Amino acid sequence: MAPLVFQLSGTCNNYPWGKQGQHSLAAQLCSQTPGTGFKIQDDQPYSEMWFGDYPDFPARKLDTGELLKDVLDANKEQLLGKKVIDQYDAQLPYLPKILSIAKALPLQLHPNKDLATKLHKKDPAQFTDPNHKPEIAVALSKFEVFAGFKPLIEIEHLFKLRPLQQFVPDQTSSWSDETLRDVTRNLLKTDLGLVKQVQDQLSNTSKAELGEASYILDLLPRLQDQYGREDAGNLVALLCMNYLVFNAGDAIFIPADGIHAYLAGDIVECMARSNNVLNTGFCPPADRNNIDMFAETLTFKSHSKDDVFLPSQKYDQSKHGMTAVYKPPMSEFNMLKADLKAGDIDEIGAIDGPGVLIVTSGEGVMSADDKDHELKQGFMYYIAPGVPLTWQTQSGLQIHMAVV
Repeated sequence: MAPLVFQLSGTCNNYPWGKQGQHSLAAQLCSQTPGTGFKIQDDQPYSEMWFGDYPDFPARKLDTGELLKDVLDANKEQLLGKKVIDQYDAQLPYLPKILSIAKALPLQLHPNKDLATKLHKKDPAQFTDPNHKPEIAVALSKFEVFAGFKPLIEIEHLFKLRPLQQFVPDQTSSWSDETLRDVTRNLLKTDLGLVKQVQDQLSNTSKAELGEASYILDLLPRLQDQYGREDAGNLVALLCMNYLVFNAGDAIFIPADGIHAYLAGDIVECMARSNNVLNTGFCPPADRNNIDMFAETLTFKSHSKDDVFLPSQKYDQSKHGMTAVYKPPMSEFNMLKADLKAGDIDEIGAIDGPGVLIVTSGEGVMSADDKDHELKQGFMYYIAPGVPLTWQTQSGLQIHMAVV
C-alpha cells in the first residue's frame, strides 16, 4: 500500500520556444528534485516540466522511480478516491506543468470533447486522447500572452486599413463573429508572399492610424524575428487577438476552443487531462493543422481582456487565510496558491479529491499523514484525498497546488 503523501519527480522537455539553460525556471525546478541526476545543459532550451500522470512526460514516485500512473492504478481507492473513480475514469483529471517561455508558442486552440473524440478515433498518434483541454495559467513572473479576441469594433476598425481590406468578405456591412471567422481563415490561408507584403505595409502604418492598437508596431518586429515575415500567425495575433501583460500571481482561463498563444514568461499551467492541440501559426508550415478545421472550431467566448482574466478568491479551507484559490468554470480542478512569509503557518482542511503540489519558491515543512515533509523550491508532492495539511516556514514559502 502506498503512503497517502509522497514526493514526486517531474519530466522536463525541450521544445524550441523554451528558455535557454539556467534561464529556464522549469529546468531550475526540475533540477532541484533530489536524486534524479537531472543536470541543466546551457546549450539546451527547457520549455516545460510536467508532473502529472499523463504518459507523454510523466511524473514518478521519487523514492522508487515508479510511474505515478502505475502507483495510482495499484491504489485507486486510497489515492484517487470515489469521486475520481466514478467521475473521471480512475485517473487524475488534470495535468499540471511549469512553463518557461522565451518566444511565442504556436498559435493554437484545443478541440472540445466532441471534436477531440473524432480526431482521436481518426488519428490517435497525433490526437492521443478523446478529452477537451480547457486550461489556466498562473503567472510566476511577468507574463505576456495573446488570448481570445478583441472586441469586434476594434478589429473592424483595423481592417479598414487599406492593406487589410482584402481579407474582409465582400458585401460586409457590419461585423459579426462569423465575419471574424472568415477573416481569420482568410489570413491563415494567404499566400506566403502576400503575408510578407502585408506585414511590410502594416509596419509602415502610423501610430495615429492604429490608435489604441499602436503597440502592434512594437510587437511586429519581435514576432518576425521569432518566426519570420511569412507567418500569418503574426497578423492573426496582432490584429484580431487580445495582447495581455500579467504580473506574478495574475491568472488567465482559456476555454476549450479558445484561441491563444503564450508569448513570454514563467507560469504554472494546469489543464484538463489532455494533450490535444490544433496549431496554425508561430510554427513551421509542416507542423500546422488543417486551417478550415481550425477556423470552424473557433468559438468566441472571449471578446475582451476581462473575459480571460481569472481572479483569485478567498479559499474557505485555509484556516489562516494565506492560501487563495483560482476557480476556472469547469469541474476537473481548482488551483491553490499559498503565500507564507517568515514565521507563518497555514492549515488546509481535507479535500475530497487528490492534489499535486509544487514549491515555487522558499522552503518550509509540511505536516501531513502524521509525518513532516521537507519543502524546498522545486519539491513536488502527491496528496491523497481526505488528508489535512499544515504548511509552515521560517523564511518564506510559496506553493501552487492543483486539486480536484
